[in-house]
Amino acid sequence: MGQYTPMIQQYLKVKAEYPDAFLFFRLGDFYEMFFEDAINASQELEITLTSRDGGSEERIPMCGVPYHSAPGYIDILVGKGYKVAICEQTEDPKQAKGVIKREVVQLITPGTMMEGKGLTDKENNFIASLTVFEDNCFGLAYADLSTGENRVTIIEDRFETVVNEIITIGAREVVVHSDFSEDFKLKLSERSTLTFSIEEDTSLKQEYAPLLTSLQDKRHHAAVNRLLNYLNRTQKRSLDHLQKVSAYMLHQFMKMDYYSKRNLELTETIRSKGKKGSLLWLLDETKTAMGGRMLKQWIDRPLLSMDGILLRQTHVDAFLANYFEREDLRDHLKEVYDLERLAGRVAFGNVNARDLIQLKYSLQQVPVLKSIMESIGKGSLEELTATLDPCEELQDLLERSLIENPPISVKEGGIIQDGFNEDLDRYRDASRNGKKWLAQLEQEERSRTGIKSLKIGYNRIFGYFIEVTKSNLQHLEEGRYERKQTLANAERFITPELKETEALILEAEEKSVDLEYELFKQVRETVKEYIPRLQSLAKVISELDVLQCFATVSEKRHYVKPVFNHKRKMIIRDGRHPVVEKVMNAQEYVPNDCEMDSEREQLLITGPNMSGKSTYMRQIALTAILAQIGCYVPASEAVLPIFDQIFTRIGAADDLISGQSTFMVEMLEAKNAITHATEQSLILFDEIGRGTSTYDGMALAQAIIEYIHQYIGAKTLFSTHYHELTVLEKELPKLRNVHVSAIEQNGKVVFLHKIKQGPADKSYGIHVAQLAELPPKLIQRANEILLTLENMDQPKAELNVRPVPEIREAGPLEQLSLFDEPKKTKKELTSKERKIVEELKSIELLEMNPLQAMNVLYELQKKLKG
Repeated sequence: MGQYTPMIQQYLKVKAEYPDAFLFFRLGDFYEMFFEDAINASQELEITLTSRDGGSEERIPMCGVPYHSAPGYIDILVGKGYKVAICEQTEDPKQAKGVIKREVVQLITPGTMMEGKGLTDKENNFIASLTVFEDNCFGLAYADLSTGENRVTIIEDRFETVVNEIITIGAREVVVHSDFSEDFKLKLSERSTLTFSIEEDTSLKQEYAPLLTSLQDKRHHAAVNRLLNYLNRTQKRSLDHLQKVSAYMLHQFMKMDYYSKRNLELTETIRSKGKKGSLLWLLDETKTAMGGRMLKQWIDRPLLSMDGILLRQTHVDAFLANYFEREDLRDHLKEVYDLERLAGRVAFGNVNARDLIQLKYSLQQVPVLKSIMESIGKGSLEELTATLDPCEELQDLLERSLIENPPISVKEGGIIQDGFNEDLDRYRDASRNGKKWLAQLEQEERSRTGIKSLKIGYNRIFGYFIEVTKSNLQHLEEGRYERKQTLANAERFITPELKETEALILEAEEKSVDLEYELFKQVRETVKEYIPRLQSLAKVISELDVLQCFATVSEKRHYVKPVFNHKRKMIIRDGRHPVVEKVMNAQEYVPNDCEMDSEREQLLITGPNMSGKSTYMRQIALTAILAQIGCYVPASEAVLPIFDQIFTRIGAADDLISGQSTFMVEMLEAKNAITHATEQSLILFDEIGRGTSTYDGMALAQAIIEYIHQYIGAKTLFSTHYHELTVLEKELPKLRNVHVSAIEQNGKVVFLHKIKQGPADKSYGIHVAQLAELPPKLIQRANEILLTLENMDQPKAELNVRPVPEIREAGPLEQLSLFDEPKKTKKELTSKERKIVEELKSIELLEMNPLQAMNVLYELQKKLKG
């Protein structure tokens, strides 16, 4: 260290405390970075890398950004998953002896952002802490620092459940112990872009004790304390807006793993990872940022409580029955700003006067909202309406204290209204009268000297002055004017009268600005006292916003109120896929029915590609989810059970991150469903087994269907191209065949998208290829080969096609050869072959179904091949 200058030594000491963060080191009007930070930041931010002399022989790499534009650069770094430590000057440079004191005033991380482009209005920004207990349980606590929300749960399950929960909440940062498993970190990183942070301390800080009063489990305390201690250590400021920690259990809500939520595209689409095209996009008719965040949380956690679902339905009924009041409510909700994040900024101390004006406008809407809700009538919404707190005293304070259009800065004056404070009014009066006097003095001096161009000016260095051009200097009265500054073409002077007025004006302006800032801080502190009430108000407004959103979407899309039953009966008439229906706009969507009960547990769905099998399966799941979040559903009639879990295997995609093939992903998702599903669950399997050879896939598909039928009993929709599986309807009493219909017209397939009873009679694969506009010659050749294969038992002379590659005649289960093979001469059977022939003779084929017979023949063939 001794080789560096004192300033660089100071930088290195601070940097040593934050080795995993970019250190923004304040030097005058810039934040500077040195050494590795400078090299990396110049690349990430695309700014110029320079160097400076730091006392050592080699020059030190350096880069910097202006302090006034630093927030934009910080957003970029944090958006890429980095941390930024803000190191400010904590000493007046005029009073400093030696190097100015500096210290880190805040650590900004992906999970602790309070403002900027890194925050999305209708999405939470959660930071989580993960604690591993001795009994292999996991304590998961998480908070949104920008809104103050706090939650905790204990996960007594495998680590995959922890991963799923962290992905569900969308946490961007996870705080763990220093010896946290690297394997666990890897599993988390494979599924989500996360920043990891370390916090060892799980002791309770007394100032946070009130937040934990509702927690009984000691493990909850340990999980939450780790998170709170990290926030306290890194943010170094008031966290008064943090709300009481709410504990929950995963089994209180419908369970869906990460893959199911992705396959169903609940909050983002599979392809673009964006909101458009998702269920959230379809439903989001909310008018406030707070309502948008609550809507996403409800979609992620459908209810299992019948009472909770019915209560939401009753609220939606009330909004549907009062169209004009609902539209009026929507108009006024537009004027409500994000109360949760405004409260967070007040507590954090970075709120400005414009933010408080937004708060004032929002509070002004509350009496109107309350009046509208009361006009809807008493009934189910009465309790919610009663909790709308207008905070009249706070609203009155904001109306009296702040001007309507304040500047962004709170330290340069011009934010407090006249009449709010007597001292401020006196200073302003002196300042305003002083300026009038200056204008009058200017006129008097012009008359006295005869110089029409004479003017009185001001700058921060020299204060007030009288400016006269050099050509007019001879007109000035000697002895009266004292020279203050010489310019190229003019001279600046001051008079005794001007000196006296200058002192009065500048003192009044300086005191006025200082007093305004003090008054603003007092207002801010008063607002801070209202934070709990503002947060409660925000929750009520959010809930009203989501409920009116459900009513608006249900009316606009012609949805129907679902009826629930405990008999595991599901009847959906004219069901639609809500998102596909919206995207199609004017095109007519073909609705479909779905009927399942205790005697009809499984539907085996066949039909050509592109006919709508996957869409049909998804719409059943989305209908269940919509119903269990309290919304109406896209159908003309819906009778539903309450599903405890939804499992899906839809779409083919390799898991490239963890190096797993399509088939392995299929098997893992199938295992997850089979292991955890109950008879109250819903399972959607789309073409299971297609990722391996035909017979392996077919055998696995049948085994899965049979296992679910015999041992689980869950409602299951299973689509397949293995038409051989349709014979299972005769063997499995609770399985039914259905198919998506299509017809052939003029050699082309027309998809009817209609679900009908019974199996499909044709695949139409080549027709689909034709729709994809493959070359006509290729399509023609495919038809010729198909005709040949379908007529294998006829003499070749009768086939009106060109020759095709020789097919080996080894047995019906053998795969087709791509190349001709030389014909073998007839020979005697070996002892091994004779044993296999005897085994074949002993098989009772008539007692087997076709698929079992095929599997037996396949095993015998493998024995022949050795």
